[in-house]
Amino acid sequence: MTQQQLSVITLGIADPARSRRFYCDGFGWTPVFENDEIAFYQMNGFVLGTWLTPRLEADMQRPGLTRPGAFALAHNVAAQAQVQPLIDHLVAAGGTLLRTGDAPDHGGFRGYVADPDDHAWEIAWNPAWTISPEGLVTFAV
Repeated sequence: MTQQQLSVITLGIADPARSRRFYCDGFGWTPVFENDEIAFYQMNGFVLGTWLTPRLEADMQRPGLTRPGAFALAHNVAAQAQVQPLIDHLVAAGGTLLRTGDAPDHGGFRGYVADPDDHAWEIAWNPAWTISPEGLVTFAV
């Protein structure tokens, strides 16, 4: 059986400087490695990478990755009051507002913003999910 874990998520990007502005200035993250075409951010248990789309396509031998996929990445926060200010901060750092923060029928509070390369990020607060000091989220219903 394979261990149930995630090691790296790599997002294709068009402009490294624009992408770094969103992730560094918007989220406040610091790359652990970066060069002219790729940046890696150490997360809580995995690594997030941003890489020039043509280089990612060549590495995968899969052209045509320029359209966004049917997925959303999520960043959970510790309090409902943190959702909209973070969305606003990400928009100011080059993101695109997709949905302002509101309360879905299933509970909690969430909104969506796209990074400069149109990757969707859900910014969410879920009162049933705990977040450790290290940023690890525990699923609960």
